[in-house]
Amino acid sequence: MDKDLASLKRKQLEDNAQDNQEAPLLESDPKRRSLARTCVHEVAVPSGYNSNKDESIHGTLANPIFAGERAKSYQFKLDPFQEVSVACLERNESVLVSAHTSAGKTAVAEYAIAMAFRDKQRVIYTSPLKALSNQKYRELSQEFSDVGLMTGDVTLLPNASCLVMTTEILRGMLYRGSEVLKEVSWVIFDEIHYMKDRERGVVWEESIIFLPPAIKMVFLSATMSNATEFAEWICNIHKQPCHVVYTDFRPTPLQHYVFPMGGSGLYLVVDENEQFKEDNFLKLQDTFTKQNFTNGNKSSNGKAGGRIAKGGTASGGSDIYKIVKMIMERKFQPVIIFSFSRRECEQHAMSMSKLDFNTQDEKDVVEQVFKNAILCLNEEDRNLPAIELMLPLLKRGIAVHHSGLLPIIKELVELLFQEGLVKALFATETFAMGLNMPAKTVVFTSVKKWDGDSHRYIGSGEYIQMSGRAGRRGKDERGICIIMIDEKMEMNTLKDMVLGKPAPLISTFRLSYYSILNLMSRAEGQFTAEHVIKNSFHQFQYEKNLPDIGRRVSKLEEEAAVLDASGEAEVTEYDKLKLEIARIEKKLMAEITRPERVLSFLLPGRLVKIREGGTDWGWGVVVNVVKRPPAAPGSLPAELASSRGNSYIVDSLLHCSLSSNENGSRPKPCRLGEKGEMHVVPVQLPLISAVSKLRISVPSDLRPVEARESILLAVKELEKRFSQGLPKLNPVKDMGIEDPELVELANNIEELEHKLLSHPLHKSQNENQIRSFQRKAEVNHEIQQLKLKMRDSQLQKFRDELKNRSRVLKRLGHIDRDGVLQLKGRAACLIDTGDELLVTELIFNGTFNDLDHHQVAALSSCFIPGDKSNEQIHLRAELSIPLQQLRDSARTIAEVQRECKLEVNVEEYVEASVRPFLMDVIYCWSKGASFAEIIHMTDIFEGSIIRLSRRLDEFLNQLKAAAHAVGEADLENKFAAASESLRRGIMFANSLYL
Repeated sequence: MDKDLASLKRKQLEDNAQDNQEAPLLESDPKRRSLARTCVHEVAVPSGYNSNKDESIHGTLANPIFAGERAKSYQFKLDPFQEVSVACLERNESVLVSAHTSAGKTAVAEYAIAMAFRDKQRVIYTSPLKALSNQKYRELSQEFSDVGLMTGDVTLLPNASCLVMTTEILRGMLYRGSEVLKEVSWVIFDEIHYMKDRERGVVWEESIIFLPPAIKMVFLSATMSNATEFAEWICNIHKQPCHVVYTDFRPTPLQHYVFPMGGSGLYLVVDENEQFKEDNFLKLQDTFTKQNFTNGNKSSNGKAGGRIAKGGTASGGSDIYKIVKMIMERKFQPVIIFSFSRRECEQHAMSMSKLDFNTQDEKDVVEQVFKNAILCLNEEDRNLPAIELMLPLLKRGIAVHHSGLLPIIKELVELLFQEGLVKALFATETFAMGLNMPAKTVVFTSVKKWDGDSHRYIGSGEYIQMSGRAGRRGKDERGICIIMIDEKMEMNTLKDMVLGKPAPLISTFRLSYYSILNLMSRAEGQFTAEHVIKNSFHQFQYEKNLPDIGRRVSKLEEEAAVLDASGEAEVTEYDKLKLEIARIEKKLMAEITRPERVLSFLLPGRLVKIREGGTDWGWGVVVNVVKRPPAAPGSLPAELASSRGNSYIVDSLLHCSLSSNENGSRPKPCRLGEKGEMHVVPVQLPLISAVSKLRISVPSDLRPVEARESILLAVKELEKRFSQGLPKLNPVKDMGIEDPELVELANNIEELEHKLLSHPLHKSQNENQIRSFQRKAEVNHEIQQLKLKMRDSQLQKFRDELKNRSRVLKRLGHIDRDGVLQLKGRAACLIDTGDELLVTELIFNGTFNDLDHHQVAALSSCFIPGDKSNEQIHLRAELSIPLQQLRDSARTIAEVQRECKLEVNVEEYVEASVRPFLMDVIYCWSKGASFAEIIHMTDIFEGSIIRLSRRLDEFLNQLKAAAHAVGEADLENKFAAASESLRRGIMFANSLYL
């Protein structure tokens, strides 16, 4: 632990639900534990910290109590975790409250607000999303009188004592040194686990680092397994105590059932005491027969052919229909049915046409609320199919909720659900975020989701978040979760999902140009980019892990010493040869496996050798190559993130160990003499260490074991036939590469391989000796890697990156040689919604000067991230020319970054930075087209169009401010006119929460 943290004390509280008497926590007795409300309290304290609190009123740091007059009273008895949290707040010390959805975290936030009001101070409440900020504003306005709202879209009562805002707005205020912060005593960070979001997580880290030490913080989080580590970080950077109040107590216990698709009946797999019912699971497995092996897990976020207007039935709809009908008959409603595809949500809802869950009175109320809600729209927009078609569904107590819906419909659904007028809600996982909207029952239509890279089982953290919606406090004795599965599932996979630990909070810190420029622009100079890097959660986690790495190295060194030392010299020599081949191969293959060189050779049946770090998979067979969308920064391991080909996945048949397949863990290569089986493993392009000249035929269906067995025999036969090693593609003769450096590398490898093949150890028939040697090579490699990790400071990596990014800023004219901000940099400082470097380039190279404000709006839409269209884009001339200029500028900036030693793939950068999917739509809307007209121009969901337009408006206002900062009055007017041309009709209809 960091030397600044003098103590970390723990207290466990238990409130027996029957007699409310405190008692020691009995972890070993699950039945007793399920009856008890438990919470763990810990506190991280900086060294030398002396508390001057009166212990008779406030207790101690390790045992906080509050015996004074409360800032707020509640109509219910507080749970132990709420009591402890209130006591920490009254000590005027920061606190992290980590608890399940619906446990009652909001009560703690409300107490902090009441304290600020009592003490005549201001308080800021931040949330990760604009929609959540709107909902929270409504909720807090009902509780407190003086509440304001600040999001990119809306500003209401900015001088209020309690300000609700998005975290981005708070970061902006901290960068600009806003006067408001001088009056703030508390900042509440809701949904702090959002900090692991790979795109936006850095906003939370920077906001926390920049907050003045006088301000205390309340962090509200879903359960996370490393809450203590987070508190230690806060204590470390702000030199103040930070309490952790953690509870995994559920006010309403859950029962988890599995429904096998195509079967009948439910199987209880986990009871309300969190006991796994193994016998029920085995019965469930028996229900699967050959015809049940359907592949219903493919999801899509497109919407072609799946709109509500066209109706349609859901895939497996009869199963969903059966479950919903059964839920209603057993009075288990309201129910939320989670689906991982927006289109599926709509299809499932439409397949409920024969079901009706509302009484006539309820129907009348729904109709009245609906009509009142759409009064804020003009006549034309009220007749949109997406609005008209929703009313009949809502009247029957059925609704849909996903990010592609019109915002007004989404909010209407939330309000009706809270009032109990929606009995069956078909939703995507975004509904599990934010406000407390529980149901009695939750259904999962699938256990797998597409995460941008692959179809994978949902993690325990995701399951906890969504299943937490089941069970309404005070209304239901228990909540019910029903998991639909359509194929056999490993017992451990299901156990890990339902009973697994919550995920830890891992930092996704990265350096952005926006941050670097803003730090350079701060006159007082108290914060530098170096300061931010040093104080990041990322750096804290890295330093905290070092002792663990040291212990692992010692353990491995002991194992290496024990391993058979006979023939030490031979082993060392053989090891050296292999490592030297691997080193040169890596260098050569980095060039050969560039997509433009190798893809045409990676046809089905091609033999390829796969090496991952110290693990050699040997020869495998190519089945397919797929391109995946570019990964966000920080989302890949460092060794892969720097590779050029990481956007391609090569599905390869590899010889896998049976043990790795049995327990559902990551596949491992089959060792010599061990029984194994061929499996398709997705491999990143940079992991290919050799490409053979040989190809074999691959059967079209690889599911039968026999088909894969035949391929394994074919590969073994080839290895026998070519005893000196399979012939590899020659970079010069076969691939037509003429680079002299590569020719020399290829020759070096040939010589070394010849030495390796003639080495006595290579020919040894002593399997034990070889196995012992292989293990020793693996151990040595792991020791090397870990030692490298210990030496290779993260701090230095970020420093190098900072140096390279500063070089880019100098090259592009944002800063001068001394790091002083120039005119261009002052403009880029104000832009955080789109690519600040690219858009500033367009402002300064005159691209915007030649366009009218409609074209400006259309071109600016390319900067806003959003859904991709599946349709071919055909643009009119007035848009295609500026789009080409944008692409050219993006290419120039990517090349500058690459020249400044940043790992940037030019084509991927251009593709990720330029998103022309809604250019035409925005252009026509800006010129006065109706919403009904523009939604027919694209296959992108209506709600996604509106969300993009609102972010675009925010972006245009940032561009207006940037133009003003550099004295470009004409451009300032043009950006203002572009923004004004968007702000009408349903696109900017007021939120129902405001």
